[in-house]
Amino acid sequence: MTEPRTFPLAEAIARRRSIRQFKPTAVPEEHLEAMLEAAVLAPSAGNRQPWRFLVIRNPELRQRLAAAAHGQKFVAAAPVALVVCADLPRTESRYGQRGRELYALQDTAAAIQNLLLTAVAYGYGTCWVGAFDEEQAAAVLELPPSLRPVAIIPIGVPAASPRAPGRLPLEEVVEYRD
Repeated sequence: MTEPRTFPLAEAIARRRSIRQFKPTAVPEEHLEAMLEAAVLAPSAGNRQPWRFLVIRNPELRQRLAAAAHGQKFVAAAPVALVVCADLPRTESRYGQRGRELYALQDTAAAIQNLLLTAVAYGYGTCWVGAFDEEQAAAVLELPPSLRPVAIIPIGVPAASPRAPGRLPLEEVVEYRD
């Protein structure tokens, strides 16, 4: 699995699943770097780029993150986990409270989506974990107060292929105002 698979973006979006079972296969550094490079190409308010990525390969740290994630053991089962943080002062310095409370989170979310889709292109599974104790995760990682952990992303070769979850029809979620 050296080169990413080539298929249209729409197919990558359709193939993306939340994977919670991983094979112990290592994620090569060049694949991880490609995912991170895609992440930093995301748009950000005022080009502030408030995202910070912590790459966690250490099994003990992944175990402690799994505990912070309310015991979600698959966080530790993946060969690598990324913790995506928002550098709050970076966006706040230009946009004040709205930058700190909204834009920094939107920006990191866009970066995460780029990362998830690139992982699909390389044949990896991920799960966007938002259910975790932020204070506990920050303590595990010894984060400074300026960094807010936004998501934990376990990454690895999927050990299972879940079916696509149902989605609401467009007529339930889209409203046109002409």
